[in-house]
Formats: sequence, structure tokens, C-alpha cells
Amino acid sequence: MPNATRIVRSAYRDSIALMKLSATLAEMPEIEQASLVMATPANLDLLRETGLLEGAVDARPSDVLIAVRAKTGKGLAAALDAAERKLAESPAAAASGIPETMAPRSTGMAVAAAPQSNLALISVPGEYAATEAIKALRLGLNVMLFSDGVSVEDEVAIKSLAQARDLLVMGPDCGTAILNGVPLAFANVVRRGAIGCVGASGTGLQQVTSLIDRYGEGVSHALGTGGRDLSEAVGGVTMLAGMRALAADRGTRVLVLVSKPPAQSVARRVLAAARKIRKPVVVCFVGAEPPAAKEGNLHYARTLEDAARIAASLATGRAPGRRATTRRPTVRTRFARDQRFVRGLYSGGTFAYEASWLLGSALGEEVWSNAPVEKKYTLRDPWSSVGHTIVDLGADEFTRGRPHPMIDHRLRNERILREAEDPGAAVILLDVVLGHGSHPDPAGEMVPAIRAAEAAAKRRRRRIAFVAFVCGTASDPQDLARQEAALRAAGVALGTSNADAVRLAAAIVGRGAPTRKRSRS
Repeated sequence: MPNATRIVRSAYRDSIALMKLSATLAEMPEIEQASLVMATPANLDLLRETGLLEGAVDARPSDVLIAVRAKTGKGLAAALDAAERKLAESPAAAASGIPETMAPRSTGMAVAAAPQSNLALISVPGEYAATEAIKALRLGLNVMLFSDGVSVEDEVAIKSLAQARDLLVMGPDCGTAILNGVPLAFANVVRRGAIGCVGASGTGLQQVTSLIDRYGEGVSHALGTGGRDLSEAVGGVTMLAGMRALAADRGTRVLVLVSKPPAQSVARRVLAAARKIRKPVVVCFVGAEPPAAKEGNLHYARTLEDAARIAASLATGRAPGRRATTRRPTVRTRFARDQRFVRGLYSGGTFAYEASWLLGSALGEEVWSNAPVEKKYTLRDPWSSVGHTIVDLGADEFTRGRPHPMIDHRLRNERILREAEDPGAAVILLDVVLGHGSHPDPAGEMVPAIRAAEAAAKRRRRRIAFVAFVCGTASDPQDLARQEAALRAAGVALGTSNADAVRLAAAIVGRGAPTRKRSRS
């Protein structure tokens, strides 16, 4: 199949815009793969790894490189031309109504044009992100750093400067935030309210804020920290700063803290600070068993679902009630003798992590993953499932040269078909993430693959059960009710949350309680 590249000089676009355009090109006839990136050395290396680029290329980091693989030369030319036409549009002028000649060319110019601004959202290649963040901080701006590829040393330096200037840095690799009701990057449309969240997880924040909305309550702010913030090296700087900000915010009556288990010293520091807050604080360290009872103003949650439920109760002055028991489904599917495994195909990293933990607890068996709770259950080959497997398809090994699976569903759809052909697969478990940044019609993209997988299994005289949950709200642009209806019409059993979907999957394979000890490996 022919490959080709094209360079568009000095045409910077942020990574979300490039991912969306890559996904649009990939849907064109005869296109096998398409990727648009800023032509930094790291991005060029990634394209070489995926086979979309060979040899040297005369491109600078300020240029956009279009790389396409197609079935025919005609399709290749059409995709390259379409991408170049789209890049010729001025995103700044289109978004603001300002003529292109007047659009700001730097953060300093933007601040001069809008001196009341107090936040910079930075989404540039990682090797330049730290410099831009420091520039923004020195201009007195808080920072949301969407970029990844920032070194730990640079993260510490950026956050130390922010501390000294009493500013907040969300990130690096911060994909979700809601500030004063405004969703940023990958975020859902939730009602305003009295619950403030701080999270080291983008999809974790999306799950908690979406469920709070579904429970009839609202969110004051949701602050992302970046995934490394609670590591020993960084020390929880943004988590602690976010907690102080929400503690002082009159519109916030309840706080929620969300993270995978922090480094022990950081966890102690965070919990000590939380105890001093004169408001209820819900703590959810996903993958760690919480204390059995509340501790002063601290309320511990085992799952993201529990965190949202407890926070919603506290916001209305009620004592948190017990979670409603999931009704055990009536399984009408007769599996073949060898069908006994759950295969989770996730677009959200924290969802995959939570699912691995909960499924292992429910089944009492090993659950393999490319991002496991225990390292000994790491998949040797993330492209092939073994036994019970939960895969984070948003991990680096799957997104090199491809858009994120919340934007482009093709990779997951292909994996659905492969799992359905595996004689051991019984249940395929899926997350469906709505909100800004995500695909405009996820169910529409997934349902044809689900039906094709069911047909493939049927030809082999087997059945596949599909279980999913939709992370979203009624106000999201994708229309929550429409997405859920389309999935149900395709025969998908829906949970109300990630945790609920995992419980359903465990019940369907017939081992809903931890009746066996986890085997050693």
C-alpha cells in the first residue's frame, strides 16, 4: 500500500485538533491509516515506528507533517489534499471572529489583548511545553498543561514556580478540567453545584462529575493534576493547591479527591491536609481498599461510583447511604464449554485500572492488562489477550501515530472482532465516553462492529455477551439517552457506571463473588 507525506509550513495546531483531523482522514475511502503531527523529532520517530514515515524529512518542529497510508494513489492524493485544505483555515480567526492578521502570536500578546485573563491552556509538543508554561506563570497566569512528554524535572520546576507565585498548574498531561462551569479539553457538560473535585485522572474526573450530575447534584470546579502529581518526585503539589483553593471557595461545600494510590508519603501529606479542611472530603484512591469507616471529615470511597454517590449525599446534608445492589442478570446466552473469560477494551486509562482491580476481586482470578494493578499481571503482548484481560487502548503503544480511541474507534472495533473470534472469550466489556473532545457519535461507530462480532461468533456456534457503560450526561453534545438507546438496541447490557458494568460482567461469567483465592503466578 502506498505511503506519502506532505509538509505544511508554520501551521501550528494543538494535539486535539490534529487527532480529530487524523480521525476524519482515516474515515475517507481507501485510507488505511492517517496521522497529522507537529514535526518534532519525537513525533517523527513515532511515525517511523508505525511505518508511516521512512528516512529523513525536511520538516521543522513548527511545521505540520501529514502522513497517510492508502490502498490506492488516488485515495492517497485525496486525503493529503483534504488535510492541507483544512489546515489552511485559521483556527484562531474561526474561533474568535478576529481577523487572522490580528490573532495573538504568543501568550504575551494574548494577555495584552485580554488583560483580565488568568488561565493559559497549553497544548504544544512536550519538548516546548515547559518553556511555555513558565512564560505563562511569569505573566501571572494559572496553567492547564495538556501536553505530555514533559520530564519529571521540568514538572517539578514548573510547579515550584507556581507555588512561589501562588498559582495553580494542572498537568502536565492534564486532559480534563471544569472551571466555573466551563469544560476544558476532554470534559462533560455538568450542572453547576457545590461539589469540588481534584483528580489525577482525566476519565476518573469525568466519571465522578458525570455521576454527580446524574444524581441530581452539581460541580463547582473540577481540577486536574496530571498523572504524576502524587508521585514521590512531584509530591502532590497540585493536589494540595487544588484542595486549598476549593477549601477557600464559598461555592464549594464538599470536596472529592480522585487518584490511583499515591506514593505513601504523599498520601499521608494529602490526608493530613484534608483533615484540616472544615468541609466534608471524599477520598477515592482507585485500586486501594479504603478504611471501613469515615474518619472525622474524611469519607472513603472504594470506587469512582461510590465517590460520586457519597459526595452527592453530603452536598444535600444527608448521610451517605449504601450502594444499591446490582441486580444479578438473567443470562440467556449459552456459552460454549471453553468460553469463560472477560475481555475489557477500554479507552479510559483509569477505567481500565479500576476494572482490572474490581474484576480480579470479584472473580478471585488473575486479570491481565497492559496497565495492571499488580505488575506480575502485565500482558507480555498488549495486542493479544490472555485469560481475563483488560486493555487500556489509550496507552502509548496503541496511540503512536493514531488518534486517541475516544476520538477514533477503528482500533477498538478491530479488536472487538478479534476477541469475538477467540474461543475463550465470553464477555466483551466496553467504556463509552461522551463530552467535549470525544467522537460525536460513539455508539454509531461501535454498533456495526458489535453486530459483526456477534455474527462471527455465531458462525462458530458460539455467543458473545457485550457489557458497557456510558460516561456522560444529558447535556453532552452526543446525547446520553440516544447513545444508550443505540447500544441497548444492539443487545448490549448497560451498567450505570464502570463499577456497575464490571459487576455485570462478573455475574454473567458466573462468578459474581470471590469464592476462590487468586492463584499465584
